[in-house]
Amino acid sequence: MTRPITPVELFGQTPDGRSAMVYTLENSRLRVRITDYGGRMVSIEAPDRLGRRGDVLLGFDDVATYMKAGGAFGALLGRNANRIAGGSFTLDGRAYHLPANDGTSTLHGGPVGFDKVFWKVTSAAAHSTPALVLTHVSPDGDQGFPGDLSVQATYRLDGDSLWLEFEAHATKPTLVSLSAHPYFNLAGAEIDDALGHVVTIPSDMFLPTDDKQIPTGEIRSVAGTPFDFRKPTRLDARIRRADPQLIYGTGYDQCFVLGTGQAAAPRLGARALDPTSGRILEIHTTQPGLQLYTGNKLNGSVAGRGGVIYRQSAGFAFEPQGFPDAPHHPAFPSTILRPEEKYTAIIRYRFMVSGNDGDSGA
Repeated sequence: MTRPITPVELFGQTPDGRSAMVYTLENSRLRVRITDYGGRMVSIEAPDRLGRRGDVLLGFDDVATYMKAGGAFGALLGRNANRIAGGSFTLDGRAYHLPANDGTSTLHGGPVGFDKVFWKVTSAAAHSTPALVLTHVSPDGDQGFPGDLSVQATYRLDGDSLWLEFEAHATKPTLVSLSAHPYFNLAGAEIDDALGHVVTIPSDMFLPTDDKQIPTGEIRSVAGTPFDFRKPTRLDARIRRADPQLIYGTGYDQCFVLGTGQAAAPRLGARALDPTSGRILEIHTTQPGLQLYTGNKLNGSVAGRGGVIYRQSAGFAFEPQGFPDAPHHPAFPSTILRPEEKYTAIIRYRFMVSGNDGDSGA
């Protein structure tokens, strides 16, 4: 049995008059809305321990507000998630220069990354569960990257999980590290902050950065640091510690090591629990790294759905990805994609609930 992509609604217009659409995927557990502008997750409604659905994603009511707010709220990230130092890299002996949009670095693919393009919606007839297939072709030289890059991003619901599956092909050797940037607050998107969430990240190592948040190349043990989430720990338990890494990021903005390369099947990357609602989010991924970001640059300058002002730590992001700045660190897993290869990556967002007693965190 196949399911059509329904329903679809107008999501407003851009300042230049282009219409955006929003698509709804729904099953008995979850209701997810996704717009073709940036391939963004607009809302995710998941049940609490009493079975009541609530929106757990920070977001806005129309495309114009997303554009005004800036940032990567809910968006697909590419060609390269996270930072490339100096806005340049060398590949096969040739230097490539990218536009800088984060100080002197290139962040999330550049000023016009995948979060700011309109994705094409294609047929999802091959799927027996609610699905949305988005495609985009990034031309040779786009944001300075070599080669045409053809990308497919498939969202699909299956029981308690939203799956996001990437495929990409290039016509020239290039860099590819795709991800997504939803901001979660499992207590409800209208709640002031997410620092009471209890987080587990099964990672022994993380990537320290310099004061510009560029990885130094070291792969450091989490033991004895504020980045040790191997046991369930509240986000606010150590976020105020005077650790240089927390100072550089003004909170958590760190890549954790999940593996030495792409995994054959998704593995657990992170888990978050909101003790009040009982909602649990698990991230499973094939990606080698996972960025934890606690919304440090949210400054109250924009209001989301329901007129809620998004201040620092209003939500948190788990971003499975390749290692940041990989082309400048030969010891990091490679993010090079060659024409004879196919890029694949999987992210699973699994929503569950705890019992009445919840879970504890240090």
